[in-house]
Amino acid sequence: MPVITLTTEWRSDDFYSGILKGKLYSLCPGTPVIENASGIPVFNITHASFVIRNTYLNYPAGSVHIICVHSDPGRNMRYLLLAANGHFFIGADNGIFNLILNQSPDEIVEIGSHDASDEISIFAEAASSLVSGKSLREIGSPVTSASEKVPLRATIEREVITGSVIFIDSYGNAITNITRDIFNRVFTGRKFRILVQSSRYSTNRISTRYSDEPVGELVTRFNMLDLLEVAINGASISELLGIETGSVVRIELAGEEKILKHHTK
Repeated sequence: MPVITLTTEWRSDDFYSGILKGKLYSLCPGTPVIENASGIPVFNITHASFVIRNTYLNYPAGSVHIICVHSDPGRNMRYLLLAANGHFFIGADNGIFNLILNQSPDEIVEIGSHDASDEISIFAEAASSLVSGKSLREIGSPVTSASEKVPLRATIEREVITGSVIFIDSYGNAITNITRDIFNRVFTGRKFRILVQSSRYSTNRISTRYSDEPVGELVTRFNMLDLLEVAINGASISELLGIETGSVVRIELAGEEKILKHHTK
């Protein structure tokens, strides 16, 4: 059964969430409304897109995902409804859809109007129309594309992977944009060193569990998303080491491998 999910920058004690949920329950009786995430850092579409990108496919096909993050469209932004991968997305045309999907949607329509100030009503009515079985073209005006933002990706240069922290989770663990695939392409069967905060902190181990390292020690592991995660067992690496989104994490050849490579040039 399809559901309606909400991802918002509103606090849990704010009234906006109650208004949107109330409208949805009134307009879409019987359709579950689920809080996917709230309290997203204000205007932070990078944070919001990371959350939605890694959660939406866990919901039933046909689900509607409402995004209220940086959703005041201003003078030159639009409200859009998109269909992609068997799901629907509603939000402002601020670049977030490209960050979520990293591909062209199957269909896009503009909803509401440029001078509309009440996005809550517009989003709720669009979701209601979808739930009632209307097509996108019956709900809005077709458009050819949505605004795009370029996602931050890890790079490989001279057998050094340079990535950055893209998300801090609830435990203060730092999730990077270095994928398991990129790591394996460069360092499978080779000695390496992972450097955090320039070269102030380093490790040469990839752990499976946090408990593989002593309490208080640096842990690097590939998480359930196959992204390199940097943590401290039993503590918040974000608080203790000042790690934040944008902090650089590098992986380079280590020890004898690095020396041998230098001498064989």
